[in-house]
Amino acid sequence: MKKILITGGAGFIASHVSDAYIAAGHSVAIIDNLTTGFRKNLPKKARFYRADIRNLEAIEKIFKKERPEVVNHHAAIVEVVKSIRDPLSTLTTNVLGTANVLLAFGVHGAGSRKKFIFASTGGAMYGSPRINPVNETTPPSPLSPYALSKLLGEHVIKYYASQYGFSYLILRYANVYGPRQNPHGEAGVVAIFGGLMKSGKQPTIFGDGTKARDYVYALDVARANTIALTRGINETVNLGTGKKTTDDMIFYAAAEATGYIGKPHYAPYRKGEVYQITLDARKAEKVLGWTPKMKLQEGIRKTLAEL
Repeated sequence: MKKILITGGAGFIASHVSDAYIAAGHSVAIIDNLTTGFRKNLPKKARFYRADIRNLEAIEKIFKKERPEVVNHHAAIVEVVKSIRDPLSTLTTNVLGTANVLLAFGVHGAGSRKKFIFASTGGAMYGSPRINPVNETTPPSPLSPYALSKLLGEHVIKYYASQYGFSYLILRYANVYGPRQNPHGEAGVVAIFGGLMKSGKQPTIFGDGTKARDYVYALDVARANTIALTRGINETVNLGTGKKTTDDMIFYAAAEATGYIGKPHYAPYRKGEVYQITLDARKAEKVLGWTPKMKLQEGIRKTLAEL
């Protein structure tokens, strides 16, 4: 059993990670400020602290009490469009907040094999590459403050890991979807489309429908985070399927799952958004023994069934 502290654990992805850790028999504490997370997502067996990672004093008190062996860091502002509209809050949370968590872990973490697991972005990190899928050697090319903040976060992690002598694993996610995804946010097109369709409202596609992403299911991501407890030392790995799925494909898959018969509304592309991206996850298979299992259509059905 490991003592694990998860930041952002009331959120969409990290709540599934928390469930997986508890199911595996680990002791879990969660930090979340509940800005975008929900209490209903918190596992009953987890200890919960409502705090903001930008507040170093508050974070240090929690770490001093918990003395975790592992930190799983998901707390972040994740909306690309919001990061362009308000870059300072994104950079402050995602870079300074990450530094605060690292400092607290470096001083108050326990155990001889301390490890920091980081939820980064593969969907935004590489910009709009000429060749897809991209692997981890593809040079980062952030198109938004959000992507930049995650790249800077990775550098901060590597620095403090070397200063304090703990290991790290950086997981660059594709576009994650699944149950608990918020249909009312700015990110999460599967839930957004499904929520609108279930309400009889017309979803908007920004662009001509050919913008494409790599979609990976939240429980597949949670499984990778569980494997990460024992595998992957000082590595950066992509988590994705390598398959290109366009906005139009997502729209019609969600329409089939919800019984929606309307057509999409097309609007201009939004600044900062990647045009097409897929991730080569062969390194994740090599380092973690991980491959995605969920098929997209089935995953969309499961996601929208819970909205």
